[in-house]
Amino acid sequence: MSNSDLLGVNDSPAKTRKRLFEAGHMKLLVLHLISQAPKFSYDIIKDVGAIVGGGYSPSTGTIYPTLNYLEEQQYIYAELNAEDRKQYSVTQSGLAHLDAEKATVEKILCRFDTRKQIHNNEQYVDIKRAMENLKASLRIKIQHCELTPEQVYAIAEKIDQAAVEISRMEVTQ
Repeated sequence: MSNSDLLGVNDSPAKTRKRLFEAGHMKLLVLHLISQAPKFSYDIIKDVGAIVGGGYSPSTGTIYPTLNYLEEQQYIYAELNAEDRKQYSVTQSGLAHLDAEKATVEKILCRFDTRKQIHNNEQYVDIKRAMENLKASLRIKIQHCELTPEQVYAIAEKIDQAAVEISRMEVTQ
């Protein structure tokens, strides 16, 4: 069994990175943004980028299918303005869906707020560096060594142990 099989990692570098959005989360984020005020697609792209941070900007190839899906579900509707640009607004059904998914929307917003803090706050530069070092060392180990299931378990155990220790740290406020 290869290391890729053990760790659920694909050989493609693009596949080894964690997805920025879990399934359905982009749709909820876009619906949330439109619920705050009617928006043009360009505004949605800017707003998503601002929320995610770290230089991220969704492509039109991501936003337009998302908008089409939300329209098909009747969560939003589009109106043409004087310049023949579509402006998107939320429907009552969309508001009800957001209300039902309120906890998920808050989780998405909180996750990206934390991500932005780590990327943008110089206070966290050492944490960001350490996280990148961990990811790089894991990639190198996986690419150049044939790990046994026991070694995979030991690595995962060390990472889990670090997570527990961090969560138990006393923080002064």
